[in-house]
Amino acid sequence: MKDIDVRKYIINNFKDDDEKEIRESIQISVDSKDEDPLIGLGVLFELAWINSDEEFKDKLINNIKKGMK
Repeated sequence: MKDIDVRKYIINNFKDDDEKEIRESIQISVDSKDEDPLIGLGVLFELAWINSDEEFKDKLINNIKKGMK
């Protein structure tokens, strides 16, 4: 069985999508309440985190904490 690089697979699935398509895919994944899309969302979160400044990261952490209340 061939190992799949999940990050590369997810990135390749989205690399030709525009911002609207990516937003819609994220929203569909969140709305589904299904656990399967969590892997893909995790890859997208990783990309967002890597490409964000500290101010955005602080806001993101704040929003995550709000969601846990």
